[in-house]
Amino acid sequence: MSRINVDRKEKTPIAEQKPEERVKNFEEVCLGYTEEEAVAEAKRCLNCRNAPCINGCPVSINIPGFIQHIANGEFEKAVKELARYTTLPAVCGRVCPQEVQCEERCVLGIKGEPVAIGKLERFAADWGRENNVDLSQTEEKNGIKVAVIGCGPAGITCAGELAKKGYAVTIFEALHEAGGVLVYGIPEFRLPKEIVACEIENIRKLGVKIETDVVVGKTVTIDQLMEQEGYEAVFIGTGAGLPKFMGIPGENLNGVFSANEFLTRANLMKAFRKDYDTPIKSGKKVAVVGGGNVAIDAARTAARLGSKVFVVYRRSESELPARTEEVHHAKEEGIIFELLSNPVEILGNESGWVRGMKCIRMQLGEADKSGRRRPVPIEGSEFVLDVDTVIMALGTSPNPLIPSTTKGLDTTSWNGIETDEQTGRTSRNGIFAGGDVVTGSATVILAMGAGKNAAKEMDRYLRNKHGK
Repeated sequence: MSRINVDRKEKTPIAEQKPEERVKNFEEVCLGYTEEEAVAEAKRCLNCRNAPCINGCPVSINIPGFIQHIANGEFEKAVKELARYTTLPAVCGRVCPQEVQCEERCVLGIKGEPVAIGKLERFAADWGRENNVDLSQTEEKNGIKVAVIGCGPAGITCAGELAKKGYAVTIFEALHEAGGVLVYGIPEFRLPKEIVACEIENIRKLGVKIETDVVVGKTVTIDQLMEQEGYEAVFIGTGAGLPKFMGIPGENLNGVFSANEFLTRANLMKAFRKDYDTPIKSGKKVAVVGGGNVAIDAARTAARLGSKVFVVYRRSESELPARTEEVHHAKEEGIIFELLSNPVEILGNESGWVRGMKCIRMQLGEADKSGRRRPVPIEGSEFVLDVDTVIMALGTSPNPLIPSTTKGLDTTSWNGIETDEQTGRTSRNGIFAGGDVVTGSATVILAMGAGKNAAKEMDRYLRNKHGK
């Protein structure tokens, strides 16, 4: 094996598809580390005693621990160390914003680049999958039934943690395929669905049952699960799938979509594949309104469908909430960023289809409640963006179905479920919640952290209930 210099301030480079090639396909952009590259990158880790990187991880992975195993070439040990803390390592290694979490705390980042923690997590998880590492060990089964509503990141994590402790866990998923936002929201080129399927198979091996096509609140209620079917605790992790719109003129025109619909058609329903008949509209010129990861996902998907794409965002680039890596990839793929711009009207033709979008230039004023400078319109700066499709990616809110069909469940003004932030306890005894259904749309890893915290509290609740 060739020697790679590890006494440097920069991360070990990682292979990617070339922009001019990947914009024509839906295959994964990042190709991952080789074993040699992973070992070299892992050897950059200082194995800090106080490990500040762990404090930046919402699921508290022993980051130096699994990285040292990689550095020593002990890949199976690295996989098993990760499995002690996370249910979705191959997912997190691909989509988590490590740059503002664990890697932001890395000591090497003070004078150079931090260790590529996310890429190493991905390497270990992929190695474990390719080498059939067994991660199915659990405590002795206790027969206590627990229900998890929603098979997204929060629900999967909660279910996996409880299954490891011996509980009989069933996940109820409204869609026909398990995975939640991991399968309907995040594109193949960022997160291949075969990766998600393998992670879900791992929780099945722990004994978790998954029932799809079950709309809790219609097919069955939480009250029925607890009172008639013997579930002693319930975790609600249904996410936030109700799209938001701006309320500007023209939003009802043909050719205006929510990012949720657009991405679901492409990802879950495979509209990008010629052997699927799912209809999808991606015009010649597309405007995506918003600056988060969902907006960038929609923009990059539209580009792969052959569109010229504009991302319209009312703040500057430094305020973009999307991951830096995804913005960088989008620019490489030819996506145009119309920053400090805000739509005021969507224009239509005589047939009721989009023919353009009227925008106004913005400037940043004083900081708002989020701590970011508030965008203020510049009078007389209106312009028309020549587009025939508009995709709104402005965030989402929870569906009110479950709160409206469950007794004694307190909610917020925007239909989120009220919980104790640390434990996930709701106003109803035995019912817990976490993820986007509590916080509104956020990241995969924050939802996982909420699911993990709730599982710990549910275990405490059930042990007390059974006098253990």
